[in-house]
Amino acid sequence: MSVYKVEICGVNTAKLPILKEEEKAALFARIKQGDMTARETYIKGNLRLVLSVIKRFSGNQENIDDLFQIGCIGLIKSIDNFDDTLGVKFSTYAVPMIIGEIRRFLRDNSSIRVSRSLRDTAYHAMQVRSRLVDEKGVEPSLNEIAAELGVPESDVVFALDAISDPISLNEPIFRDDGDAVYIVDQVKDDTADDNRWLDGICLTMRYSGSPSWRWSPAPVPGAIWTHGLPNKG
Repeated sequence: MSVYKVEICGVNTAKLPILKEEEKAALFARIKQGDMTARETYIKGNLRLVLSVIKRFSGNQENIDDLFQIGCIGLIKSIDNFDDTLGVKFSTYAVPMIIGEIRRFLRDNSSIRVSRSLRDTAYHAMQVRSRLVDEKGVEPSLNEIAAELGVPESDVVFALDAISDPISLNEPIFRDDGDAVYIVDQVKDDTADDNRWLDGICLTMRYSGSPSWRWSPAPVPGAIWTHGLPNKG
């Protein structure tokens, strides 16, 4: 997904308008009176909020046009529910709403279904982690996060793993002028052994009664190799 795409859903993001605070206040007063033209202007003037939010999901494989549209839905919901009498900036209220809308879309659109309890634990863990980092200035341990949540450490691990996006083993992790290096190239199987693999083939063919199998217990000078092992010619 390229978050630097200029045109998204037919909208030229390089030319999006920027509203001043006094313009926002005047437009919102008209919106509360039912002025739909002011509402549309207010939406267009805050589309940059949607752009800033979808950059947070740049590692996701979803189409950027889809995320932009979902983000716009979150923006519209924010406008419809915003109370300007509380003294809170619109962006402060709108950003969490847009993020929540996109996360809901990604969750419901995922091929892997995760229970709500696991998702809630994971999101609470991330909030606690962020707060502890701000308070202590260091990365908290899983044990500290679990203690704050009052749950076992294993529950935090399972929850965070559950919401992690799966990746393909064929995903490139490094690409230079030469060949790319893929994740599968870096995965080591400690149980794999060439000798054990060859022994398995030998035993399988030996006891399967393969007519082309001729067993020689030891290498013989001048032997003919059949199925990878020496046999007398």
